[in-house]
Amino acid sequence: MSNENQSSGPVLIELDDAAPAVQDAPNVPDELLPTPTGQTMQQVVTLGARRPSALSRWFWGLLLSVLTAILSISAWNFVQSLLAQYPLLGMGFTALLAGLLLVSVVIVVKELLAFGRLRKVDSLHRAADAAVADDNLEASRKVARDLIALYASREETAWGRERLSEGLNDTFDAPAVFALAEKELLTPLDALASKEVEAASRQVATVTALVPLALADVVTALVANIRMIRRIAEVYAGRSGTLGSWRLTRAVMAHLVATGAVAVGDDLLSSIAGGSVLGKISRRFGEGMVNGALTARVGIAAMEVCRPLAFTKKTRPSVRQLVKRALTGLFSSNSE
Repeated sequence: MSNENQSSGPVLIELDDAAPAVQDAPNVPDELLPTPTGQTMQQVVTLGARRPSALSRWFWGLLLSVLTAILSISAWNFVQSLLAQYPLLGMGFTALLAGLLLVSVVIVVKELLAFGRLRKVDSLHRAADAAVADDNLEASRKVARDLIALYASREETAWGRERLSEGLNDTFDAPAVFALAEKELLTPLDALASKEVEAASRQVATVTALVPLALADVVTALVANIRMIRRIAEVYAGRSGTLGSWRLTRAVMAHLVATGAVAVGDDLLSSIAGGSVLGKISRRFGEGMVNGALTARVGIAAMEVCRPLAFTKKTRPSVRQLVKRALTGLFSSNSE
């Protein structure tokens, strides 16, 4: 019995040499480390750029029409029967329906006004490009005056509007007019839009790095990018509206897909931290930084779409600088 008890217990093997230390293990070669691909933002941009087919648009349009008709007829019959049986309740419910209809009309009017402002900004953008191409001084001054009128109700542009109005007569070519407009009127708006891009990049990078759920980072990145595009449109156009925001989102994403700006190349990796640094941090943090940088690219594309004047080489925001300001210190403890 004693021999059986001894054989069933744990077996201890004494080692003559000390156990190897973890810090003495050789580093993993750089070529074996996975390179961050920004998969989350790749999926977000693909979803945002996807245009529904004609068949699906017809389906959803007809379904919405049928549901609207059913609800309208049901509400009308309900009000009629309620008025016949309980006149006071019927009148109260009728007042509620009238209020709902009035609010719906107000929402539709606001959406139409938002579309009008977006079209105005787009027309100013095209007019400015034409004035620069033709070097038309009068056309450029007209665009500048239209810009002043566009931002007449914006308190933060009051000083810039005065400076631009005073300096128009002292400029004698189209590029000088638009350089003055950028300096006095659009620079504060560019700063506000850049802050929105930095906030969205930081949020997407943090969620990708810290949330292990497969769809949580995709949903968060999609919501963050849609909100970022909407706020950028509000910075430049005053208001964008819900439908206008979706339209802008699809236009921005389609532009990124068409130009290949969502591809993760060496230039993007070097703009974040360099390949050597990315090779020393975990894959989740590397993916977070790449997704944050791709979000910055989406933000810059949204600024280019929503801005009434095209960026010049000197004024166009840099992905490197935006990512640096957004992510500096965010992963510092993990990347050292």
